[in-house]
Amino acid sequence: MPLTAHHSDRLQRIERARDLVFQGRSEAQGSGVPPWIAQSWQRCLSMGLQPGQAVGFDAISAQHMRRVQEASRPLVQAAQPVLVELARAIADIRYFAILTNAQGIVVDVHGPVDRRDRRAEVIARVGVDLSEKAVGTTAISAALTELQPVWLHRGEHFFQDTGVYSCAGAPVFGPDGLCAGMLDLTGIETTERPALKHLVRRSARSIENSWLLSTDHALVLRLNWPGNQPGDDSDGLITLDHNGQIVGANPTARQMLAMGPGTGGHTLHASEVFASPWENLFDAASRQASAQELPLWSGLRLQTQALRPGTRPAAAHSAKTSERAQAMAKPLKDVQTEMIREAVQQARGNVAEAARCLGISRATVYRKLGLPKV
Repeated sequence: MPLTAHHSDRLQRIERARDLVFQGRSEAQGSGVPPWIAQSWQRCLSMGLQPGQAVGFDAISAQHMRRVQEASRPLVQAAQPVLVELARAIADIRYFAILTNAQGIVVDVHGPVDRRDRRAEVIARVGVDLSEKAVGTTAISAALTELQPVWLHRGEHFFQDTGVYSCAGAPVFGPDGLCAGMLDLTGIETTERPALKHLVRRSARSIENSWLLSTDHALVLRLNWPGNQPGDDSDGLITLDHNGQIVGANPTARQMLAMGPGTGGHTLHASEVFASPWENLFDAASRQASAQELPLWSGLRLQTQALRPGTRPAAAHSAKTSERAQAMAKPLKDVQTEMIREAVQQARGNVAEAARCLGISRATVYRKLGLPKV
């Protein structure tokens, strides 16, 4: 597929940025690539790596891999159903999904991997080390370092050997709030698709929620802001034990409640978060009550629905789950359109901001959504 003028210009800007950084020029910070990419390139150089050297794509030892697999079992199990749906969504665009642990070791692979292509085979193997020290700047190392969704295209990777890949990545956090690994979508010499950063972020969120709900707990609290009824993967989720102690939370809930990751065995109690008797939460779950507004000690209020383990949130959950399944089964162009629409909504209608977040032009947003240009 021939490159458009826009894509050709982007590749040229990446090449100019590489020249500036690798020559140690002072103007490298304004080189046309995000600062975190330039910083990763500089870390690679400080480790003694050179862009032109061959990349080994080495696997860890069998003994080390057994330890990694044991430690990663909850992550892999939680990711399985999400990866199956994700593989179907990206099947027609020659991208595949890679799941790693927090050290960048591959623990699972899904999707249409062409095993006849060595460039796919060397990275799509359980046990291969794809950390920054092993393969330089990638979406994998960037997501694990920056702890945010990323997109890397071709020459934004450090090594020339990895310049054939285009990748979207997002970190995956465990119930304790610590980064447990990352989810990566990779294509080889394919059309640039920065909108995949949005898809990989949503998929990582689904993995986090699935993992949290699979752990032992006595109560689940689904949280959302007033005006947004709880019931889908965008909810904040926290789990409580029988004594009201918070035993786990997803990243959304941690942001809503200003909770950091669990450290030193200390966990919060529900009474330290909600400015109302925590026992009422268990009563509401027993009555299968709908969502209610609850005050926080911070002065804010949240829509909160309390559920016993294995209980589905009213009809809203079933509807949202069905919508999500249908969305994953749609053609990619429809999935992309929905991702663009959601990005515009999150940007409160600011098309320019949504376009920047997705890495596409404003004209593309207008065209995909059928909006009149302003």
